[in-house]
Amino acid sequence: MVHFVGAGSGAPDLITVRGKKLLEEADVIIYAGSLVNPALLEYAKPGCEIFDSAYMTLDEVISEIEKAEKAGKTTVRLHTGDPSVYGAIREQMDRLAPQGIEFDVCPGVSSFCGAAAALKAEYTLPNVSQSVIITRMAGRTPVLERESIRSFAAHHATMVVFLSTGLLKELSAELIAGGYEPDTPAAVVYKATWPDEKVCRCTVATLAQTAAENHITKTALMVIGDCLGSDYELSRLYAPDFSTEFRKASK
Repeated sequence: MVHFVGAGSGAPDLITVRGKKLLEEADVIIYAGSLVNPALLEYAKPGCEIFDSAYMTLDEVISEIEKAEKAGKTTVRLHTGDPSVYGAIREQMDRLAPQGIEFDVCPGVSSFCGAAAALKAEYTLPNVSQSVIITRMAGRTPVLERESIRSFAAHHATMVVFLSTGLLKELSAELIAGGYEPDTPAAVVYKATWPDEKVCRCTVATLAQTAAENHITKTALMVIGDCLGSDYELSRLYAPDFSTEFRKASK
């Protein structure tokens, strides 16, 4: 059996209860060493085989899983954040399924949630934004033209940009070209929920300058949108003149 487990956004106590249990029971752990907090490996039992996939190809990862399966061992494939967001798990599952190797997925706390916690922000504010766009800049790995930063910026929704810390000048230019005002609130959040977390508030126009001043070159998320501002409406859910299934409106 193979368990794809979300490691959470960084802090070792932000892994789910289920994920921690799976780590403790695993015979083999293959973890994304470039991003997963190594403190999580302390949950491994004595004798557990541990591999760092940062140094492995897809074929090598699958080979180790196959060896574990033939030996009747349980494998945890430990991915950063939540495996469904930039986790590259589909290609692994599609290799395992034809072989009859059983697998499941244990969700985790994504770093975009960790960034919101670090900012003490709510991404979806009434009359500000009711949508969150999770995306990245095109770099060594391309992005479909219909999913360009510029096209998404036209919506003025809350945007969380992954994997783009080295392209912040270009990111600012694309955001502004797409419709965000240069003074739109933004933030660079470095290693959200890790001990060395750093939160740097700025504007769309000053993303690159802010990262440079704080010596941030990687492992950061950029949050863009008026959800980081101070103007919003109160939720109707708790308004005294709003009826719900559980509460009648006061007259």
